[in-house]
Formats: sequence, C-alpha cells, structure tokens
Amino acid sequence: MAHSNYSNQKWWKEAIVYQVYPASFKSSKPAAEADGWGDVRGITEKVPYLKSLGVDVVWTSPISNSFLTLTYMKIVYKSPQVDMGYDIADYKTIDPRYGNLDDVDKLIKALNDHDMKLIMDLVVTHTSDQHDWFVESSQSKDSPKRDWYIWKPPRGYDSAGKPLPPNNWAQILNDSHSVWTWSEKTQEFYLTLHTSEQVDLNWENPDVVAAVHDVMHFWLSRGISGFRMDVINLISKDPSFPDAPVIEPDSEFQPGERFYTNGPRFHEFMHGIYDVLSQYDTMTVGETPYVSEMEEIIKTVGSTAKELNMIFIFDHMEIRDVKTKGDSKWSWRDWKLPELKGIMSGWQRKMIEWDGWSTVFFECHDQARSVSRYVDDSDKYRERGAKLLALMQTTLGGTLYLFQGQEIGMRNFPAGEDPEIDYKDVESINYWRKMNKLYPNDSVKLDQAKDLLQKKARDHARTPMQWDDGPNSGFAVENVTPWMRLNDDYKEVNVEAQMSSKGQELSVWQYWQLALRDRKTYKDVFVYGDHEDVDMGNEKVWAYFRIGAQTKQKWLVVMNWTGDEVSWELPASVEVDFMALSSLQRHINIEGSELKLHPWEGVMICCK
Repeated sequence: MAHSNYSNQKWWKEAIVYQVYPASFKSSKPAAEADGWGDVRGITEKVPYLKSLGVDVVWTSPISNSFLTLTYMKIVYKSPQVDMGYDIADYKTIDPRYGNLDDVDKLIKALNDHDMKLIMDLVVTHTSDQHDWFVESSQSKDSPKRDWYIWKPPRGYDSAGKPLPPNNWAQILNDSHSVWTWSEKTQEFYLTLHTSEQVDLNWENPDVVAAVHDVMHFWLSRGISGFRMDVINLISKDPSFPDAPVIEPDSEFQPGERFYTNGPRFHEFMHGIYDVLSQYDTMTVGETPYVSEMEEIIKTVGSTAKELNMIFIFDHMEIRDVKTKGDSKWSWRDWKLPELKGIMSGWQRKMIEWDGWSTVFFECHDQARSVSRYVDDSDKYRERGAKLLALMQTTLGGTLYLFQGQEIGMRNFPAGEDPEIDYKDVESINYWRKMNKLYPNDSVKLDQAKDLLQKKARDHARTPMQWDDGPNSGFAVENVTPWMRLNDDYKEVNVEAQMSSKGQELSVWQYWQLALRDRKTYKDVFVYGDHEDVDMGNEKVWAYFRIGAQTKQKWLVVMNWTGDEVSWELPASVEVDFMALSSLQRHINIEGSELKLHPWEGVMICCK
C-alpha cells in the first residue's frame, strides 16, 4: 500500500451505517393520533431490528423543526416542509410530526444499549424562510441580523418596472427560477440556491459561524456521534456573484454551481467545524456535489486534512445522466459495465494512493432505487440483482451506507396517470410543471417526462418502509393514509416475509445480513485492504481482488452483470483455497480455469 494511514483502524471506517428517512420509516402513533407520518419513536421501536441486520450507526435525515409558528398582527403563519425537512426553522427543537427532544434522548439511549450510535443531518448552508433568524433579517435593511443572509439590490429594472435579479443563476431544485428571491418589504433580493423557501446563510458573517458551531455543540453534547453535512461545500460563494456562462440558450437562468461550490473560504470554514468536532469522538460525512477532482477532494478527506472523515462521491449515481444536456438529471442514457467499473475502481485506487477515505453507497434519499437503476428490477430477477449489489457493496473499501428498504430490494414504484398525485418531492413537481409549461399539447414529450420521473425521481426512495403484508405494510395503523403512497409490491416484498424465508436461496434481507457479517469478519480485506482490478474491459463480468492490509489474505470477487449465463476464465495466478457461498447459495464446481455464472450471480473466492 502506498500509504499506511489508509489502513489505520477507526470505528467509523468499519461502521455499517443505515440511513433512516423518518417520514417513511415507521409510525408509532396509535389510531387516535395517526397522521400518516413516521416518527422518532418508530425508529426506536426498530433498533433491535437494525441490530439484527448488522447495523452499527443510524443516520437520520432531518427531524429538526421545519416550521415555526409565528404570531404577527394576530395572524398565525406556518411553513410546511417544502423540502422534506431540509428547510429548518429551529435547529434545537424537533418537528412535532416526529416527536420531541425527549424522544431523541430515548433513541440515543436505545442505540447505546445496543452498542450502536446516532448521527444526524446538519443542514447549515441554508435555513427555512420561517426561521426566526431570517424573519428578523427580513424586517429592514437595518436589522441586526440583516447580514446573516445574502441580500443584494436589483441589477436594474425592466421596461415594466420589474426588478432584475443580481445575476443569472438558476435554482438547483427549480431551474426555471432565479436563485434570487425578491423582498417587497425591503426592496432587495435574497439568495435561495435550492428553493425560494430555503434561504442561504451568509458564512462570511462570524456570528453565523458561531451560531452553527453552537448548534453542533447542542447535539453532540446530547449524545449523538456525528453529522452527515448537507451540501456542505456550498457554504462559501464567489463574493463577486458573477453571471454564469450560458449553456442553455433557451433558459432565462443558467447553472451557476462553479461560483458557489468549494468557494474561496470553504476549507477555512471546514477547519472551524473540525475544531468543534475534535472535542468529541465523532464520525462525519459530507455531501459535496459538483466536485470530483482528487486534488480538491483530498483537502477535505485526507488523513491530515482536519475537515471531514469522508464524503459521498456521486459519479456512479450520475452514470445515466446525459452530461452534454444542461438539465442532466432529467435525461437517460444506456451505460456499459466498464464505465461503472472505472468509476468505482477508480475511486478505490485514488483513496488508497492519496491516503484518503470515502464511502460505499448506492442508495440515499436523493436517488431512485438501486435495483431499478443498475440491475434488473423485474419480478424474475429483482432478488438476484439486489443480492449482486449487496455483494459488490460489502466487498469494496470505504465506509458502507445502506438506505432503508435497500436490505429487502425495494424498487421504484410504477408510473401512474397523474404525476401530481404520485409524486410529492419539490424537484419532481417542479420538473413536471416545467414540462407541461414547455410542451402543453405534446403527448410524446409529456410521456417522456413521466418515464423519466418513474426512473429517476427522488420520490422512489421515500415510499413507506415495507414491514409486512398487512394494512399500510405495517408502516402505520390501518385507519390512516400515509403521507406518501405505498409501493404496489409490498404484499410480496416486505421485511417479515424475507426475515422468515426458508427457501433454498437466502432472501435479499438474509443475504445482506450474511454479507455484512462477512465484511466484519474479514474487515482487514474488505474494509482496509488493497484493490486490484481484473479484466476491466469485460462488458458482462466485473471482477477484482481484495488483499488484506495486514494478513495479505487474497479474495477474488466475480460478478455476472447480465441476465444470461456466462463463462469467465480465472486469472492464471489464482489458486482456490476455499469459496464462500455464491449470491445464489449454490455450490460451484470450477472446471479447470473456467467459472460458470448464472444470470446476476456473484461469487467470492478465497485464494491461496
């Protein structure tokens, strides 16, 4: 290995992290209180379940208060969850939908009692426009908190007297809108990169930085073990706020991420965050979009960086995007297996050679289901594909993250007739409305838009967890309608059925449990080990060696990423010591040097 620090043992490197999306995980509310939303008590109820799967750390998406009740001139205002909790109105209270602080304390205790830990989302690039900081900031240009947010005068006015935004940047979750939102009261614009209700904090103001550090201390001292930091690399912007180049000629507003990603003071701000974190025993992971250059990434996750333990790298999540298209999220392309190999193996090698650390993940709350994106989610092959993905993820280096429902192979829900009914996410609805505005009478374009929503919308990760085949799939009591639709397949695809399965093959849940156990048993190989690619150009088979950092034990992982049987020639250097069960739990005889694999099958071979 080029560097020794990569293989230094840390609990956060070995941890199996399970992301909970609180709204959709489990509702504990009885019939008299049922509202169709999951809650913190529901998570606590399932701590033993998560322990039995092999989970070490639970990461919850935001449960902080995303609305604030304000009384002004005898009128009560409430802001709904515009972006499902990523629009926070009070960092130190819990959204009543999810419970209260006492419930969080009980969750922390339950996890600790099971030798598990809790990390939470830290959303400090922006707040809700209902946060009392912004309410005060927006009252006047002389407000003491005016400079807590980014305010700018209009660049001018059009012929009708309409104020023009300071630059041409498009919003991230609604590219038809400017990032600048107008305040009629104070006659200035304020910066809202994501949606108009999510207002960007001004990190240039030391008071803002101090307030964020105070929020971190509040939660860490309460007993949580770290943070997943939401779009954290957007906290520093180019202070000149220039216009973005025009790459979408038909759009009024343009992608401006180059001017607000890893800005001039980003690393300075991250060192300040690290100073807080270093007072506790923490794990940290950053969501850092738009950056894939190793020279920049290593400044954040290098062994001596003093910023974050690891980040999520999204290159593989964007493999179906058409990069030449401005709005690449809402596009679709076919890909070849060597592309995915190159991405995943490339990052394996880079982290080893640059002495960094990263994550292994194929699902999260912002992505459609992995079995629908990467393998075959048909009834025939869904289980095989889900287990193949489990084998791959549990044998790659980096901290492993699962998303709720991934352990049973949950897939995208089928397209309905009316996206306004099936989809709840602000990004999905904005896209559908944009397409209707652009092509109101074009059924072909609108059908294409429906198809893209069915394939790529974030909503697919947010359907209620499928616990059993009963009413509401065990997510909530029978007499309530869940906030988000159930997937149609919950009668067949659910936790109860898979945990109790006694079929010849292990269920997806049982296979994940086994694979996680093997990862921990052979952590020297699969967590800390070296990575060597084999047969990179093969468009059907993905194979690689993992070599133990200390033991030098060598394992060969071979996976068939097709719906056909394939034969693959073992490298001449391979001497089989023993073979673990294949992902299909069948005994495999290797005839000479030829390995025969069934559709969507993977095997692990221990080599001499």
